Amino acid sequence: MANTSPSDLRALFDRVTRLSAADVWNAQLNPAQMATLEYLARANRFSRAPSHVADYLGATRGTVSQTLKALERKGHVTETRSSTDKRRTTYSLTQSGADAVAGDQDIQQILAALPAATRDGLESGLRDVLSALLARRDSRSFGLCRSCKHHATGPYCQLLDAALTAEEPNQICHEHAA
Repeated sequence: MANTSPSDLRALFDRVTRLSAADVWNAQLNPAQMATLEYLARANRFSRAPSHVADYLGATRGTVSQTLKALERKGHVTETRSSTDKRRTTYSLTQSGADAVAGDQDIQQILAALPAATRDGLESGLRDVLSALLARRDSRSFGLCRSCKHHATGPYCQLLDAALTAEEPNQICHEHAA
């Protein structure tokens, strides 16, 4: 496999992605809804606006807005309007949304069964591909807070001048900067 072509790699990646998406499809949630729930489960409190979800997923704001409304009707998310600007909203998972994300998926079981060195290699390679793709599109990194240049011990975000909860250093932030 030393001479695997980029088109062969893309075909493998696409097939795994499609099978993974099919794995989460059920009568209650489609892959776009599950991807939205998974993002919200991993995002910090500063990164849960519809525009952040759209940017992370590479989707239009209109599509994400409709997805969030459907998830709200199903009882998987709650909408919170800003007290200072009623046009700004954020979304949080309800218990049923968290339960949906926590469901066992074949891909997670398969990845967990891989040797650690294989998982590390996959992570490294996929991070390289993602970084290059984001750079070409001039997109945000959405990295973990703890790896951001604005993260300080405490934990604290110097950019937002805000104390962080104990969980937030391990969550995705839309303001992330390497």
